[in-house]
Amino acid sequence: MEAENPKARKPLVTTVKERCRVCYTCVRECPAKAIKIINGQAEVIPERCIGCGNCVKVCSQNAKLFRREIDQVKMLIGGSYRCAALVAPSFPAEFSEIKNHRLLVSLVRKLGFNYVAEVAFGADLVAEEYKKLMKSGHYPPIISSDCPAIVSYIEHYHPDLAGSLAHIVSPMVAMGKAMRKRYGDDLKLVFIGPCIAKKDESEEIDAALTFRELREMIALTGLKPADVTPSEFDPPLGGKGAIFPVSRGLLNTVGVKEDIFERNVIVAEGRSNFQEAIKEFESGQIAQEHLELLCCEGCIMGPGMSPYPYFSSSSRRYRKEASVSDYVINKLENLDQTQWLNDIAEFSELDLYRDFKNRDIRVARPADEEIDKVLEKMGKFEPKDHLDCGACGYDSCRDHAIAIIRGLAEHEMCLPYAIEKLHNYVRELNISNEKLANTQEALKQSEKLAGLGQLSAGIAHELNNPLGVITMYSNILKDETTADNPIHQDLEMIVEQAERCKKIVGGLLNFARKNQVNFTDININNLVEHSVSSVITPANVKISLESQIKNPEVHLDYDQMAQVFTNLLKNAIEAMPETGGNINVKSVDTAEEITVYIADNGTGIAKENMGKLFTPFFTTKTIGKGTGLGLPIIYGIVKMHKGSISVKSNADLLKGPTGTTFTITIPRRPAT
Repeated sequence: MEAENPKARKPLVTTVKERCRVCYTCVRECPAKAIKIINGQAEVIPERCIGCGNCVKVCSQNAKLFRREIDQVKMLIGGSYRCAALVAPSFPAEFSEIKNHRLLVSLVRKLGFNYVAEVAFGADLVAEEYKKLMKSGHYPPIISSDCPAIVSYIEHYHPDLAGSLAHIVSPMVAMGKAMRKRYGDDLKLVFIGPCIAKKDESEEIDAALTFRELREMIALTGLKPADVTPSEFDPPLGGKGAIFPVSRGLLNTVGVKEDIFERNVIVAEGRSNFQEAIKEFESGQIAQEHLELLCCEGCIMGPGMSPYPYFSSSSRRYRKEASVSDYVINKLENLDQTQWLNDIAEFSELDLYRDFKNRDIRVARPADEEIDKVLEKMGKFEPKDHLDCGACGYDSCRDHAIAIIRGLAEHEMCLPYAIEKLHNYVRELNISNEKLANTQEALKQSEKLAGLGQLSAGIAHELNNPLGVITMYSNILKDETTADNPIHQDLEMIVEQAERCKKIVGGLLNFARKNQVNFTDININNLVEHSVSSVITPANVKISLESQIKNPEVHLDYDQMAQVFTNLLKNAIEAMPETGGNINVKSVDTAEEITVYIADNGTGIAKENMGKLFTPFFTTKTIGKGTGLGLPIIYGIVKMHKGSISVKSNADLLKGPTGTTFTITIPRRPAT
């Protein structure tokens, strides 16, 4: 079976959109910033991905999946090919529950592999090449090349450093070359380890499985370690290279300290550390030092390692390191040193050289002006507004803005911006809800008043005639009797009450009237002043006028609006306590409307009565003092002018000063 073209393969990491949540953890953990946010969901950009697998490790929702090659491996081991499994030296950290590694080897054989070899021997071969490099007289500072994610990162994002990478293949490729030399060039190779970047590292490897996938394949067989007979790895067997997957594993395998030929060796592992080391190396700050770089914190922490519950809660990095160390110590104690040296000599002439390419995918940094525009859109106008909180997944607000310009990020990823936007939405929603509630209340009031208006009009017309007769004849009888006649006083009472009924009927007709508003151009200041002067004001009540009107010209019905202001002023006066009080009439305007406030510091309106103010015949005045039609008539007049009327009041001294404020707003020129 021919090796697939990596470019034709499926992306190394994909996103399950249904599981992806708005957390941006993968953005934060991706050293290559190969994550693109679209409508709040994270997608991996294949051409930018270096295969580190950080996004797979940190996604709590399991929304990031790496490419599975189980089916491809089944085709290899189930066909007519001879197939070898190359097991990474980190296997003791993965299968710590299997105390005898020979049982694991047998389980792998049972899957159908002809050979099961350990990549530790490939690490030994690579270590020998590093020794040769270090012993050469013209030893330049180099960057280790055994981690495929590091190699890909440098080729893509620091291509000027590609020449500084050690021109040595990885232990996996070295082991593959050794196996084919010993067992034939037609041997198919399957790598098994903790790294997903290995799946795309080399065309010399036919397929790559993670330890997660290996566990799945073993589980499908139903076999347990107790069901198989132990067997050893197929030769050549590894030596000290088995320590390769832990931190400083390369240096330990080579057998040198972190000070070689009076030059320091810097070990950097993890996404933040290796990036910082590369930046300093590129800038010349540590240009004389050799770099041993690992994208993970040792291969034992690779994304292909199985998650819990395969390990106890305490079995993390250091427990895994201990498992590898225990295996290596036991291995070296029982290693046939002579055979190992013979094997090293046998493969000493293998070509382990590799070259690197400039695969630069960097893009030019946007202009500062363009970045500032994006920042301003997120409410960041000054340096003090740049919180650099990292909630968006980027190290700084400026980095986030650059990502937005490049189409990798969205404005809403900024937490402070999103919170402020949410607050604005809430405020706007509250305003809309308040307006809707007022409109609904006004509609209910209008419907109620319309029905009552029709009823009132009918009643008023029916009562007018008999009231007129009662008034006329009672006055005739009154005139025909003398003042000292006992009946004369009764007739006066009849006349008085008949007149009162007539006023009530008149109010009903005013309330129910359907006549057109007589619009004319008037001066609103003159109207308000006239209304104030028309009201009889007690000596202990003071009315003050305050006009902030810039343009007093307004188009309305003078008489009807005078009735509105006059009635409200009378109500304010009647609401005053015996000691009196103050009434303030304030007028303001805009280009489109006029607003008049009539505020008093009287006794106020009880909370339970606020919803009934504009209901016909509702009044808090004593019997004979009011009909309950004044405010409904005012409401009708204001509505006929396409305006609005609202009221605020407090009658509870415990809540502050008492008093009532009516607000009347009418368009400067109502639409007719």
